[in-house]
Amino acid sequence: MLRELIRRGETVATAESLTAGLVCATLTEVPGSSAAVRGGLVVYATDLKASLAGVDPALLAEHGAVHPEVAAQLAGGARRRCGADWGIGLTGVAGPDPQDGVPPGTVHVAVEGPSARTARTLELSGDRAAVRAASATAALDLLREQLG
Repeated sequence: MLRELIRRGETVATAESLTAGLVCATLTEVPGSSAAVRGGLVVYATDLKASLAGVDPALLAEHGAVHPEVAAQLAGGARRRCGADWGIGLTGVAGPDPQDGVPPGTVHVAVEGPSARTARTLELSGDRAAVRAASATAALDLLREQLG
C-alpha cells in the first residue's frame, strides 16, 4: 500500500481515537514510509476530535464520539490538517467497558481521498489489545481497497 502511494506521488495521514496512533505507527514501520506518511493526530479525548481534527461539535453532542460520521470526519480532518491526499479516521470502543452505551468491539473506520469518502462499521471481539489491532488492520485494509 505504501509502495502504491509512493508510486502515485500521494500521501496519507491519520486521526485516531481508540487506536491512539497505532495505525500511523504501523505505517511508519516500513522503511521509506516518510515519502508517503505525513503524520497523525491522536484524538483520544472527545473535545480533541473537534479542536484538532475538525469534527463537528454538534455531531459529537448529538451522537457521541463513537459514530460512523465521526470516523468519516476524522478521516477528512486528518487529510486537511496534515495536508495529505488521503486521510484515515478511527473511533470506537476497545473495552473492556461500554462507552456512552456503545458496547466494546464497536468500531468505525473511514478513509477519505481525493474524490471519495467511505466508512465501515465493525463489530470486533476479543480483549482490548485484539480490538485495537483488528481496528488498525481494518483501517489499512480500507485504504488499500480505496487505492485499488
